[in-house]
Amino acid sequence: MDFWTKQEFMKFVDCLKDKPQSYMAFQILYWTGIRIGELMALTYKDIDLVNKTITINKSFQRINKKDLITEPKTPKSNRVISIPQFLTGKIEEYLNCLYGIMPTDRLFPFTKHYFTNEMIRGVKKSGVKKIRLHDLRHGHASLLIEMGLSPLVIAERLGHEKIETTLNTYSHLYPNKQKELADKLNAQYEMEDNL
Repeated sequence: MDFWTKQEFMKFVDCLKDKPQSYMAFQILYWTGIRIGELMALTYKDIDLVNKTITINKSFQRINKKDLITEPKTPKSNRVISIPQFLTGKIEEYLNCLYGIMPTDRLFPFTKHYFTNEMIRGVKKSGVKKIRLHDLRHGHASLLIEMGLSPLVIAERLGHEKIETTLNTYSHLYPNKQKELADKLNAQYEMEDNL
């Protein structure tokens, strides 16, 4: 599994500012962990700026040169993702530039091929290592693990059907917590001993 650290992502995405649609798409991919097909299916009505959420309830695919909107990968992939304030602000700026957009219009009316080419362009300009589009999802998950969030919360955010999927995919990223556990038990004991 290969992914970017937050610093690598920031270096990469900074090189895409010349194309607002690419810049915004990669911001959403990294900071939410959604799949590329979920991103390409997003519509104006899926964004709730007041409650700071993105609703995921469909996916975009191109099959035999036909654009299709399908159900998400799994039933648990239907979800509402909370987004941070800074991302809400960036999305609002982007939406304000989309003149005449209707509630059911796609926010990113491009193909996976377009985003793959944009990723290659950003990698060349920034000098960060090459990864796949899907690896942005791994970068998001690793960031959440680093922040100390539980596997259950991460599984819900990523739309995994089972928590085992999250644990099997990312277990190697969880630091060994045994020393931390022993230190907490020691602190509990000393707190009781001092009473």
